[in-house]
Amino acid sequence: MRQHRTIYFNDARHYYLFVFEPPIRLEEAWSAVDEIAGTSCDTFIYGVSRADGLFYPSKVGMQFGEDIQPFDSAPYWRIWENMQSLIARGIDPLTLLIDRAHEKGMDFFASLRLGGYGGMDPQHALENGGRGFVHPEVRDHQFAVLEELATQYPVEGIELDFAAAPGGSPFWLTPEDALEYTPVMTDFVRNVAEMVRNRPGGSGQIGARIYPTVELNQKTGLDVQTWLREGLVDFVVPMVYAFFVLDGNMPIGWLVQEAHENDISVYAMLQPYYSEENRRFYSVEDATPAMMRAAAANFWALGVDGLYTWFLPWPLGDAEHRTLTELGDPALIKETDKHYFLRRRSDATNGHDYEAFLPVEIPAADRDTRYQIPFSIADDTQNERVQSIRLRLGVTNLVSADKFDVRLNGQSVAEERCTREVIRSRDPYAGQWLEFHLERVRPQQGKNVLEVSLTERPTGFVGGVIVEDVEIFVEYGPYPAGLYS
Repeated sequence: MRQHRTIYFNDARHYYLFVFEPPIRLEEAWSAVDEIAGTSCDTFIYGVSRADGLFYPSKVGMQFGEDIQPFDSAPYWRIWENMQSLIARGIDPLTLLIDRAHEKGMDFFASLRLGGYGGMDPQHALENGGRGFVHPEVRDHQFAVLEELATQYPVEGIELDFAAAPGGSPFWLTPEDALEYTPVMTDFVRNVAEMVRNRPGGSGQIGARIYPTVELNQKTGLDVQTWLREGLVDFVVPMVYAFFVLDGNMPIGWLVQEAHENDISVYAMLQPYYSEENRRFYSVEDATPAMMRAAAANFWALGVDGLYTWFLPWPLGDAEHRTLTELGDPALIKETDKHYFLRRRSDATNGHDYEAFLPVEIPAADRDTRYQIPFSIADDTQNERVQSIRLRLGVTNLVSADKFDVRLNGQSVAEERCTREVIRSRDPYAGQWLEFHLERVRPQQGKNVLEVSLTERPTGFVGGVIVEDVEIFVEYGPYPAGLYS
């Protein structure tokens, strides 16, 4: 049965067990839950594993840190000592969080990365030439961990984290084995679902973090469409873990439709970043509340059942608490300022990624060719409360003497007021931001197409340009906007 949820995920490490000095105080141990209490978050999901160990005292798997002592890393030493300091006081670190979440009125799900497993025969691991889930011992081990989580702890359910690979764990199958062993992976999910739903004490729920497209899932042996048809999962979360940049244009319409046809929930992932360090002269920059609202609005327009986020700037402050409160109700963000931006291709995913439309390289010799960049926005731009709409393009190797044609849904924006500024302070000579203040030509609610073309360059200049960024700002006010009368 579909269920509305607002979910916050904690990976147990970066903003939790890695940072507190041992012995961890109870107030610090509770902080992973307490920091989101009082917002709209009704579900706390805890990542109980990395690729090499578990963050609780498992009786069937290896606890993180057991195999890397003595430690040479401060975070690793802290995580081990913090867990041991709780255990020495008779406190199970996982039970402590579950109980705290329930005290704060939140459901608790334990999330397990399927591609990583500490304590197993290393020869089974893909990175050592093994075949992962082809080995029955690996499937049995991961099933045993999930069974322990679902039956020995008072969780509402478990989450199968397949999307951690690449970047957060190995895959579960080699590319050569993926097609043949797809039915084996489906049987694994089927068996886990049966176990969770028939556990002693009452049925639990099962979710899965998967990839945004059919092709990406099939490529790794995940037949998500069969999972949906058979009702093997209660919810799915589409994402690519390796690239933390927010994408409000993630192509998940197919997933929402097929999941809802089978009464299964879809929770859209709001990744935390605006930019990463994979571009020259750029560093990690967190998404602003206006960016999160824009992506959330797009996902609500697709019909998702809730939103899922994590890794917000820590310690969480007023802006983060406001974001987590707004995410619970689409009405709260309907007439609020939004900052849409388009995701770029990334090398971080090692090719395991879905289509991105930026950057767009336009050779000087390719004059008058129109390059299309599709995007969506959820706002009704004809709403009289909309005070301004700005379209901003970041273009490198652009000079003011260029003739650069920009069209929105087939209409030229040449008559709109355009302002220019340097693209970056580090290398101001690299290009320009073109900011169009849209009055006559505005994007439409839903799908849009931006077209760009280079029609003329100054004599003696034969280099091309690159459209690096596309952003749309929608700003609201309390009174109607329009001509004064």
